[in-house]
Amino acid sequence: MNSRLTHLDETGAAHMVDIGGKVETERVAIAEGSVRMRAETLDLIKSGNAAKGDVIGTARIAGIMAAKKTHELIPLCHPLLLNKISVDIESDEALPGLHVVATVKLTGKTGVEMEALTAVSVACLTIYDMAKAVDKSMIIQDIRLLQKSGGKSGDWSVKASET
Repeated sequence: MNSRLTHLDETGAAHMVDIGGKVETERVAIAEGSVRMRAETLDLIKSGNAAKGDVIGTARIAGIMAAKKTHELIPLCHPLLLNKISVDIESDEALPGLHVVATVKLTGKTGVEMEALTAVSVACLTIYDMAKAVDKSMIIQDIRLLQKSGGKSGDWSVKASET
C-alpha cells in the first residue's frame, strides 16, 4: 500500500496527479451503499406509488449521471471517458430498505473508484429526496468500495483485505 497521499506535493500543497506517463489499462470499480427506511416506505417505493414517481428508476439515472460528473464534484478528479456505468438497486427486506451497487469501467490512465462511489452516493441521496415526504428518518449507510481492478496498484477487494 502507498504510504504517501498522491494529491499532495512535497510541500503539502494539493495538486492534480499527473497521469500523462501512465499506461492505459482496463479499470473497473464496484461500490455499494444502502438506504434504510421504514417497511411502509419500502412498500410504497416498490409499489410505484411514491408521490414523486419512480424512485428506483430515477435514482438509477441520477447515479449514472453523477458518475459522469464526478470530476465536477470532487476536487482534483480527472474528467474521464467512461465506457460503462451500471447502477443496480434492489429491495432488502432485512434492512428494510434499498441496496445500491454501482459498477464503473473504462480503459484509461486512472482508476474509477471515485466515480463508482459518487454514483452510489447520489443514487442514495435521490432515494432519500424522493421519499423524504413520507419518511424523514431514512438512513443512508455503508457506502464503500467493494473492489477495483487495473492500474499500477493492481486488484483490490473488500474480501481480500479482510483475510
